[in-house]
Amino acid sequence: MQDILSEIIAHKKIEVARQKEETPFSVLEKRISEETIPFHSLKSALEQSSTGVIAEYKRRSPSKGWINQTADAEIVTKAYETAGAAALSVLTDEAFFGGTLADLQKATQTVHIPVMRKEFIMDEYQLFEAKLAGASAVLLIAAAITKEESRQFTKLAHQLQLDVLLELHDERETEYITPLNRLIGINNRNLGSFVTDVQKSFRMIELLPQEALLISESGISDPRVVRELRDAGYRGFLIGENFMKSEDPGESLRQFLRGVGS
Repeated sequence: MQDILSEIIAHKKIEVARQKEETPFSVLEKRISEETIPFHSLKSALEQSSTGVIAEYKRRSPSKGWINQTADAEIVTKAYETAGAAALSVLTDEAFFGGTLADLQKATQTVHIPVMRKEFIMDEYQLFEAKLAGASAVLLIAAAITKEESRQFTKLAHQLQLDVLLELHDERETEYITPLNRLIGINNRNLGSFVTDVQKSFRMIELLPQEALLISESGISDPRVVRELRDAGYRGFLIGENFMKSEDPGESLRQFLRGVGS
């Protein structure tokens, strides 16, 4: 389990190539040109929220196995919205996280808040998939792509009316930041070992542009930590496992938000 990210990327390249064969790029482009797809700004939702919690739908983890194998995407995401989530994140990687694009579609057809496709994006094709599934935002993981790919994908995503959350893991990856990156996340989880350390968000905030909206991701299980991160300058908090491991993720979120306060 020394470098899970490399294993995921290798598998993802094969997966995307297979998807392109099944449904050519031209088909996705045609469908997007013909459809009107609602957009809910992730950045605006977080700016207007008193708590900033992005609740994540996540069935399993490479490091911990199944978290909630039977969770229904439609039921859980609606419960998240009702409980007060500012936005949602839906994992669509099947091999390592047990998610699918169908989960994303269920969520976007059920709720009226921003839904982000959380995926290991390394091809423009995946951005078109996200848009067609109804996503309003996508995640770009600096550790999984080059700086040039990050800029290229960000520009295309914006053209497709998708917000982009640029995810960083260490100080070196701050080189990926450009004026295009209005949403920047610090993932407290090491993508090689999958060990989490929330202190990473506190250590890295001084390196991030103040004009961007900052999001802390992973390893957050205590409302007090959200308050401390907010005081430090973060406005978004991506939390999934803490809610998904309970029998009622929506109620778990509701109780968490009571602890966060406004």
